[in-house]
Amino acid sequence: MAVTVDLAKVLDRAYEDKTLAELIDAPVSALSGVSEGDAKLLAEAFNIKTVGDLGRNKFFRAATALVDLAGAAK
Repeated sequence: MAVTVDLAKVLDRAYEDKTLAELIDAPVSALSGVSEGDAKLLAEAFNIKTVGDLGRNKFFRAATALVDLAGAAK
């Protein structure tokens, strides 16, 4: 099954042509709407420096799972 995704809406323009491997290693500010200041705060609070760090963070994963479960219960 072929899957296509338009990541342009969630990425900073400079990262739109990067591979998934490059995106995982990209700074959190590669995500559209995450400023350098936001990235600094994430690094200070949770030691999150890359998109991969953010996606693997246990707190963010737990929050996502809770939101998904709550949505499925509706």
